[in-house]
Amino acid sequence: MESISVFDMLKIGVGPSSSHTLGPWRAAKRWIDSLKKNGHFEEITAVQVNLYGSLSLTGKGHATDIAVMMGLLGTDPVTYPIEKITSEIDKIHAGNKLLLNGELPIVFIPGEHIKFNRKFLEFHPNGITFNALLKNGSKKTSTYYSIGGGFVVQKERKREKIKMEKFSHFPFPVEKATELLAYCSEENKSISEIVMENELSLRSKAEIHSDLKEIWNVMLNSMYVGCHTEGVLPGGLNVKRRAYESHKNLIGETPYKDEYEWISAIRNTEVKFRQILKWVSSFALAVNEVNASLGRVVTAPTNGSAGVIPAVLMYYLVIENHDGDHVDINKFLLVAGEIGSLFKKGATISAAMGGCQAEIGVSSAMAAGALTELMGGTPEQVLMAAEIAMEHHLGLTCDPIAGLVQIPCIERNAMGALKAINACEMALDSDPAHAKIPLDKVIATMWATAQDMTSKYKETSEGGLAVQVNISDC
Repeated sequence: MESISVFDMLKIGVGPSSSHTLGPWRAAKRWIDSLKKNGHFEEITAVQVNLYGSLSLTGKGHATDIAVMMGLLGTDPVTYPIEKITSEIDKIHAGNKLLLNGELPIVFIPGEHIKFNRKFLEFHPNGITFNALLKNGSKKTSTYYSIGGGFVVQKERKREKIKMEKFSHFPFPVEKATELLAYCSEENKSISEIVMENELSLRSKAEIHSDLKEIWNVMLNSMYVGCHTEGVLPGGLNVKRRAYESHKNLIGETPYKDEYEWISAIRNTEVKFRQILKWVSSFALAVNEVNASLGRVVTAPTNGSAGVIPAVLMYYLVIENHDGDHVDINKFLLVAGEIGSLFKKGATISAAMGGCQAEIGVSSAMAAGALTELMGGTPEQVLMAAEIAMEHHLGLTCDPIAGLVQIPCIERNAMGALKAINACEMALDSDPAHAKIPLDKVIATMWATAQDMTSKYKETSEGGLAVQVNISDC
């Protein structure tokens, strides 16, 4: 049984894609670590990187080449100042040199040493192979797979075996939603309480609270930055940022100094139904506009769907409960992370494997369930809300125009957030005993749908809107 921490599902990183940016970045760092561990690092004279499948087909639009170089530089996607990324990449292009792990200078010509191969590797559509040429003429090669949400594995999944052993002492190991409900019933606990018990087997309560607060602060900051940044998104589609104007029209002249005063200011604005729709949409759009411009966001469960969970949590804090605090935020994130892990175990959170249902659909389900617990729902209603949200995303394709996480991706986050709120309300008004489709069944259906879906609808930009709409039309 694979046990997944909330902090695996909700990771701080850099946009625009968890599988195409954060994953390759982490893979490059992991590869360097392995070379150092095996005593080969100092012998390296040259490096070659090969991208395969979806990483190749939409890699340019997802900044995969940039992410690889940042990883080879030894930088950390969680903490590296995003405003410095462009200058670092420009330096490599200008000098055709790269300081490997920040310590070993090598000749590196991006156009030659990063190859985009249309071929798909068998194990997963997101394959990346690193080759190091050593002084003695031998070559060290390793292949990694970015499987969605920033998760990186090798084919033999050695690290996953280690992780599974490490997490085997979870007091409440969960593979399916039915098991989670059974624990809640037996222990008379909410879902967030069960998840907290599992997390406490890995770290202290103080560490959990601190790490969850950091995650929320990044989410809040991405909403704040997105709502206060105007202009056009990078990439060539000339997509105008919309969160700025939407926020400006909603907030009016209300004064505030920072993110937390901003929350108070929003609480004092008009809260008619139409305004609520606009606020939630603005929050979601803001995050994904930040994500699309290589900003810092939280994978929830992926970068492409990073706006849904922050938008729904912000909705709770500024509309539903003005007294909401970090206790509520922690509960929300714990429940969301657990629901996301159910989808990862039973299906996928990778658009390259399952289409956009695996990203926006899963994030909407995560947000719906988490909101339902905060709104007083039972564990059964929480999972019912998650099922409703996913049920109405089944079959959603991933067809980004020009391989950019912009059209239709950004708008889909707003729609996913609104669907999550609606799913929560329907679950709260329902008796789960009369539900016809349990969450485990919809997860299995999502996976079956993913397997039936042709590859052109799985983050390749070879079908759907990606081929029906020309860049010039945008």
